[in-house]
Amino acid sequence: MGGMRRKLIEVDLPLDAINAESAREKSIRHGHPSTLHLWWARRPLAACRAVLFASLVDDPSACPDEFPTPAAQEAERARLHELITRLVKWENSRDEHLLNEARCEIARSVARSKGNAADAPTDPAAVLRYLGEQAQPIYDPFCGGGSIPLEAQRLGLKAVGSDLNPVAVLITKALIELPPQFANRPPVNPEAGGGAVDAKAQGRKGAKGKNERIALTEAQWRGAAGLADDIRYYGRRMRERAWERIGHLYPPATLPDGAPATVIAWLWARTVPCPNPACGIQMPLMRTFQLSTVRSKYWAKPIVDQEAKTVSFEVEEHNGEVPKDGTVDRNGVICLACAGAAPLSYVREQARNGNMGEQMTGIVAEGKGKRLFLSPDDEHIRIAHSANPEWKPAGRLPDKALGFRVQRYGFEEWNSLFTNRQLSILEVLVGLLPELRKEIAQAAGDEDYAAAVCTYLAMAMSRSAYSGCSFSRWENAGNFVAGVFARQALPIMWDFAEVNFFSNSTRNWIAEIDWIVEVVEALPIGVNPGTAYQSDASAAKYREKGPVVVTDPPYYDNIGYADLSDFFYVWLRSALRDIHPDLFAGILTPKAEEMIASQFRFDNPRERFEGLLDQTLTLIREQCSPDLPSSIFYAYKQQEEEREGRTSTGWETMLTALVNAGFQVVGTWPMRTELANRPNSLGANSLASSVVVVCRPRPEDAPVGERQRFFEELNREMPMALDHLTRGGHIAPVDLAQAAIGPGMEIYSRYNRVETIAGEPVTVREALAAINHAIADYDERQEGEIDAKTRFCLDWLKTHGYEERVYGEAETLAMAKVVTVQSLADDGLITANAGVVQLVDAEAEFYKGNQQRRLNAGMTAWEGCFRMAWHLQIGEQRGGLEGAAGVARAMGGNVGPVERLARILYNYYDRRSDSANAVKFNTLVTRWPQITQQAQSPQQSSF
Repeated sequence: MGGMRRKLIEVDLPLDAINAESAREKSIRHGHPSTLHLWWARRPLAACRAVLFASLVDDPSACPDEFPTPAAQEAERARLHELITRLVKWENSRDEHLLNEARCEIARSVARSKGNAADAPTDPAAVLRYLGEQAQPIYDPFCGGGSIPLEAQRLGLKAVGSDLNPVAVLITKALIELPPQFANRPPVNPEAGGGAVDAKAQGRKGAKGKNERIALTEAQWRGAAGLADDIRYYGRRMRERAWERIGHLYPPATLPDGAPATVIAWLWARTVPCPNPACGIQMPLMRTFQLSTVRSKYWAKPIVDQEAKTVSFEVEEHNGEVPKDGTVDRNGVICLACAGAAPLSYVREQARNGNMGEQMTGIVAEGKGKRLFLSPDDEHIRIAHSANPEWKPAGRLPDKALGFRVQRYGFEEWNSLFTNRQLSILEVLVGLLPELRKEIAQAAGDEDYAAAVCTYLAMAMSRSAYSGCSFSRWENAGNFVAGVFARQALPIMWDFAEVNFFSNSTRNWIAEIDWIVEVVEALPIGVNPGTAYQSDASAAKYREKGPVVVTDPPYYDNIGYADLSDFFYVWLRSALRDIHPDLFAGILTPKAEEMIASQFRFDNPRERFEGLLDQTLTLIREQCSPDLPSSIFYAYKQQEEEREGRTSTGWETMLTALVNAGFQVVGTWPMRTELANRPNSLGANSLASSVVVVCRPRPEDAPVGERQRFFEELNREMPMALDHLTRGGHIAPVDLAQAAIGPGMEIYSRYNRVETIAGEPVTVREALAAINHAIADYDERQEGEIDAKTRFCLDWLKTHGYEERVYGEAETLAMAKVVTVQSLADDGLITANAGVVQLVDAEAEFYKGNQQRRLNAGMTAWEGCFRMAWHLQIGEQRGGLEGAAGVARAMGGNVGPVERLARILYNYYDRRSDSANAVKFNTLVTRWPQITQQAQSPQQSSF
């Protein structure tokens, strides 16, 4: 039968695998789509891929004809989880066999929904056609960096993305729209007859590579290989022509032996005059004098000439005995000549009055396998100051904006963030694009193809602006140039690095081209075309009918996307206004319609944001698919706010908005991008990087619920849901509280509203409190499944910890648990001496696997739990997984309560903000499947 079927995302996800790969993604660079162009707070591709797949694939419980028993359903669910586990790995993202397996699963569910699973094709090309024609499109109305549409396209679906911000739309176009349009097309550059460039022969840095080529026939130019080859070729032509026009501004350095060396970067410090009238020297503003802290260590040694009233610098190697701090910090600046101090307010005043200058502090050059650090050179200083750009991009910085501080120092135009030499090279790069576009169009006989190649070249230019700016810094711990946005802000940068785009090292032009090419080469091939366009999510009518909406909206005032992206927009507009006129018609990005709670731009910013959020979610509810779940990534910080006499959180606001918009919340899945074993990520005050809220449109005729009935349903249904999450899904304790919101909110939001007998509304806040109470009740019930001695230890821990108490207290508690104090002492769980009782410290030798007591089936859950946690904490050198499995093996059929106890202990330590102990028990639960599987092996542990 067709119709609405429950999807996998509404029942269970392999969160551990998804979160592990999402965290690992942060360390993946080459070829990763995030390196195409900077965007802020992208969702991990692994999480997007998993959410999309699980949103379209039926849960086995929705297919009783195929999976008639709970055991069959669980087996099928495990198979789908195993597929997701493979699917989310980055190294598998281009595995066409695996991707086709995933596409076939989606196609099978689509066919089921149409009444005949047998209609689902299996041939890869046929599957793609079927999904393009029959599956609902995926739509992201806040596409940002394009992660969600890209992963939808990778899964063979029709991918659509829109955003109010034109830079976001451009990035998404470059990921999902342009490559399929020109897939399997041979390159048109004059060197293309020789085949594709051998990346290994060429080398990543490119400028000195051997341009060796692998002979390819036209049929072998698969996917985006031809497009990538043209981007690489014309990128090199841009470098050559730019050198012809402006190379004189980038002279080589002269080494002590007189030999020339290519400069990597010139290092500069901003200056202001000393306020001491007797001094008046230009004070260098430097965070640090250290130029390199790796291998050979170098610093810029300040030389003060009191007679000449100058400070100069000599670069020297040192052994670490140099000042670690520079001349400026949050308190102000210290003059190197007179040791006088001046507050930052003075520095700001001087800067606004035009008295801020810049002084060279060193030169970094290329050596044989290492960086060379050289003292400033007068000729290099003269050449740098001789640059005189004829054109500068227009556009003012906002007077005030989230994360912006530079305006207080006199930086008011976007072009003021660049030195004249930086403006000159970027001006040349922008000016070269029309020339190259004509050449490419003539060679290809296709204006659209020429526009596509130039779009990527312009994005390389935009990447160059990111590093070729006077707010880029020299990273002395790694000896490279770091781009302007270390975070979602634009703070003042006292000392900066000026990149040489013509070098062969960090941030050179060919390296920027290579980053672009590697992304293009790694994008999905032979997929259904994608679409990206500019649109206001709170007002637009969707271009596609009934899409599955998966999106990552802005969160109050977390990030000022529009203001930040203007940094790139002013350059991209100059380069691409003729190619993408709809995107780059304005002087700056749209601000008035942006959904952000900016106190600098709007009156009542939070109320405005929440109104637009309500409006957007209502629009999604009206136009999204009625038969498939949609998902919202939510990542707002959980600080509480006092408003109108009540305390609220962003989380509560989001859930309220979804319910008011007409959604039923059917799942909440915490997604993490930090390493799962980081203590801070598991601490009481830490949250998942984002929570995926899964929703379905609530029926228009949904009834009004009575408060007491809601509580009764909650008490009846939550234990089963929590059983599934903890025992079937093995949700980690750190994620349970968040994941359990889903089934609780599903009950609350199945009603149009919930009311008291008096007709007063039951708010989301009250519902969340009831859900949390149900979780606490469930935890207490779990204790009833644990042996009596363990329950004694648990209650004693909660009441007294490891403190000594009088014997009578222990006897009273023991009687209530129907155990004796003596038996507890005999088992080594407590000490009882001279009328004093104390719980044995869990870190004592007893729990460290010693053999004074043999492992046995009668072991308490308490002892087994602490022994296993210790093995996992110490690692493989003291037993590790096999050590924990050995404990489980010895306990035999009594091992189940250990996992439940670990969850209870996690909650106990988590509430006490004891993240170190919480980590141990969270790890035990997350590794429980491996422990039990290993325990089935006959191998005996030595611990």
